[in-house]
Amino acid sequence: MHAPAPLGAIRHLATLAQYSDLSTYARQIQRLGGCEQPVRMEGHRLDVHATTGEVVREIVDSSLPAGQLLIRCNNRRATRCAACAEVYRKDTFHMVTAGLSGGKGIGPVVAAHPRVFATFTAPSFGPVHNRPSGGRCRCGSSHPDDHPALGTPLDPDRYDYRAAVLWNAHAGALWARFTTYLRQQLASMAGIGRSALRDCLKVSYAKVAEYQRRGAVHFHAVIRLDGPDGAEDVPPAWATTELLADAISSAARLAETPGPVLDGCPYAFRFGEQLDIRPIRSADFAGTSELSSRAVAGYIAKYATKGAETAGTLDRPVRNPITDLIGSGVTDHARQMILTCWQLGALPELEELRLRKWAHMLGFRGHFSTKSRAYSVTLGALRQERADHNEALTRERAAEAGHPLPNPDTVLVLSHWRFAGTGLTDVEALFASSRSTSLDVEGEPDHA
Repeated sequence: MHAPAPLGAIRHLATLAQYSDLSTYARQIQRLGGCEQPVRMEGHRLDVHATTGEVVREIVDSSLPAGQLLIRCNNRRATRCAACAEVYRKDTFHMVTAGLSGGKGIGPVVAAHPRVFATFTAPSFGPVHNRPSGGRCRCGSSHPDDHPALGTPLDPDRYDYRAAVLWNAHAGALWARFTTYLRQQLASMAGIGRSALRDCLKVSYAKVAEYQRRGAVHFHAVIRLDGPDGAEDVPPAWATTELLADAISSAARLAETPGPVLDGCPYAFRFGEQLDIRPIRSADFAGTSELSSRAVAGYIAKYATKGAETAGTLDRPVRNPITDLIGSGVTDHARQMILTCWQLGALPELEELRLRKWAHMLGFRGHFSTKSRAYSVTLGALRQERADHNEALTRERAAEAGHPLPNPDTVLVLSHWRFAGTGLTDVEALFASSRSTSLDVEGEPDHA
C-alpha cells in the first residue's frame, strides 16, 4: 500500500492540469527514469550557430516544466537510488559479459580464452560469530543466516579494529601488488622472462569489492589470459586455465603491501588463507554444474551496487561521529570501526589514507568495480552509447513535431548551470509514481 499523497501536492497537480500542459511535465519527470534523488540545476543554455552567431535554441530554467533542470543522480548504491543503481548494475553486467562471451565491440573468440572466477578474502583480525558448514559457531550456538551476531567479534575487547580498518585502507594497493606477482608467477611457471611474457601474453581482469559481515573488504574477480594484443588475440597453447589457477594461488600467497608503523608496531597486509578459484567453462547456463559466464557476470554486477551498509554501517559520509551515529541503526561492531577510522584519521602519518572521509566505508576508499584496460568495453563507453541513443530519439521526435534541432556539428553550446539542490518535490514524486508519466507525449520537444 502506498502512503496517501500530500494534499498540497494534489492541489498543485490540479493547478498544473488547469493552467499547464501536463505532457511536458511528464516528459521531464519521465526522463529521470525513476531516479529518486535527482540533482536540481538553475541556469541557462544557448545553442549558437558557429558561423552566423545566430541563437538557434535557448533553454532557461524558468521555462522548464519543473522550473529547474533535473539530472539523474547516477548513484550506484541501491540504498540511495534504486533506479540509478539498476542502470549501474546492468552496465556492469554487460561489461563483464563482454569480456567473457564477446559483444560490445569484443569478438566471440574471447570465450575460448583461459579464465577463472576467483575470490580473495581478508585475513583474520580476531574470532567472530559465524556459520561453519556442518558445525556450530565458536560460541556454541547454531546461528540462523540472518542472525545479527554473525560477523561480530566473540570478544570485542580483543578484536584488532586497527588492523581491520587499515586492511580496508590498503586493500586496493594489495590488489595492485597481486597483479604484479601474478605476471611474475606466470612467467616463472612458463619458464620465460618477465619481459618475454609481455610479448606473448596479457593478463586481463574485472573485479568487484564486497564487504563481509565483519566489515572487511574482499574481492571477486574474473581473470583472463589473452594474447599480447588483448581480447581479440589468442594466447599461446601453454597458457592454460590450470596454469592460470596455479599462478593466482601462488601470487596471492606472495603478495604483500606495507602499512604504517603505529606505536612501534609495523603493519603489513596480505590476503587471507581462504582463496577460491573456479574455472569458467561454459558461456551460458547449460544445465550442468559448471560455472557459466552469465552466472559470474550476474554475481559481480549484484555486488557492484552494494556498499559498506551491508556490514551494518552508513551509506553516506560521516560528518560528526557522535551526532551522525545516534539513532542511525549502525551496529555496535560497525560503530567501533567508524570510531577507529576517526581516531586513526587524526594521526598526521595516516593523513594520506583520508580515513575520516571514508569512515562510513570502514576505511576502504577504492572503486567498487574496476577492470584492466584490455578486459572489455568501459562503463563510460556504455553510458556514451546510451546518451547517443537518447539524443537520436530526441532529434527524431523533435523533427516529427515540426521543429528539428540544429545540427550539433555547426552549433556552439554556451551554458551556465549552478547547483540548486537534490530530490523531488511532493508533486514531482506524485507525478513520478503515477501513471501520468506514461502519458502519450508524442510530438513534445525535449527540453533537457
